Amino acid sequence: MHYGESLDYLYGLQRFGIKLGLENIKNLLDALQHPEKGYSVIHVAGTNGKGSVSAALAEILQQAGYKTGLYTSPHLHCFTERIQVNRRPIPEVDVVELTKEIRALSPGVPATFFEFTTALALVYFARQKVDFAVLETGMGGRLDATNAITPQLTLITPISLDHVEHLGGDLATIAGEKAGILKKDVPVVIGAQEDCALEVLLAQSSRLNCRPWVAGVDYTVIPRGSRFTFAAQGICLENVKTSLPGRHQMHNMGQALAGALALREQGATLTEEMLRRGVESVRWPGRLEWWGDGDFLLLDGAHNAAGAQVLADYLISLRPAGVRWVFGMKSGRKPADLLLPLLPLVTEVYCAPPPVEEAVAVQDLCEATAGQGVPCSAYTSPEDALAAALAQRIPGEIVLVAGSLYLVAAARDYLQQQDEKDL
Repeated sequence: MHYGESLDYLYGLQRFGIKLGLENIKNLLDALQHPEKGYSVIHVAGTNGKGSVSAALAEILQQAGYKTGLYTSPHLHCFTERIQVNRRPIPEVDVVELTKEIRALSPGVPATFFEFTTALALVYFARQKVDFAVLETGMGGRLDATNAITPQLTLITPISLDHVEHLGGDLATIAGEKAGILKKDVPVVIGAQEDCALEVLLAQSSRLNCRPWVAGVDYTVIPRGSRFTFAAQGICLENVKTSLPGRHQMHNMGQALAGALALREQGATLTEEMLRRGVESVRWPGRLEWWGDGDFLLLDGAHNAAGAQVLADYLISLRPAGVRWVFGMKSGRKPADLLLPLLPLVTEVYCAPPPVEEAVAVQDLCEATAGQGVPCSAYTSPEDALAAALAQRIPGEIVLVAGSLYLVAAARDYLQQQDEKDL
């Protein structure tokens, strides 16, 4: 088996779809003799920001000299990005060997793609002898494959309506699913929440005797221009800068810092300088990412209503002359969730399907956009749509690529190719 064959096998597991439940992953971990027990696990759930928080906390631990695993999804360009140690993606040869090994050990387990990948990550981290592994949930929390572990710390990022067909149709119900990652006597860091979600999270924390760190209560983040002040537990970090733009990222970084302090309470060696270096050096491509050295091409993986509102707030703060939006969505998403917050800022929309198996029909996107009185053009590929938007841009305007992380990945591939041609 070579790397391509391994990916074919892994992606072939997607035929089992999304199956929330822990039976399969527990059987896999039993067969693998529980590799996750060889290191400390930090478990992160939430709707938006969990990838950024996970990356930042992993960076802080790495800056402190700890060998740190990071498991996130989806990937931006290649599968190996999902599983990293000290921010280095898993080598392809290890993907091949571990796929063969896990497949041979579990012939009777009809694992989904995410279940198998989670097991692969946990084994890889054990083989690499990591000190910590930061695991981002795939969906929800209670029945997510990553929830088969017992963590040292949990974090819940801001919760909003998303995946309602799987998690429930209101915030309180969704918060209950996210709260499923809490474990008895394990501290939890809770990001800013709507009152109904916070009530659910705090009730579960109390039932399980989890020491809660609550945004705005146990730690505070105060944005000041392009920097922020973080305060908690008798420490105050002033003029903290992060390379991730947007006020929401300051709050994400604050939650990661609070997580680091919770780990310090449990014995981790983390100085204030290590905390500062971690959030200042973290990178998370495809999320409010300005391409190259310019200030006019913005890429963002916003794909739900909450993410679109954060993106809209950021664009408003920039006061551009106009926004030319390259837009596409994966099927199952509601165009209105993104259109309503963003269209008032947009000059023209360039619709194209993201490169996924199923996407919202471009014609449906155009009809929804035109219905709001904004000019819209249809394209067969993200590359063509982006080329047209860039060609028609006038000074002072921003070209925005948003609607799907897969769309952003296609745009980044195209832009990288163009940059290489110009060398």
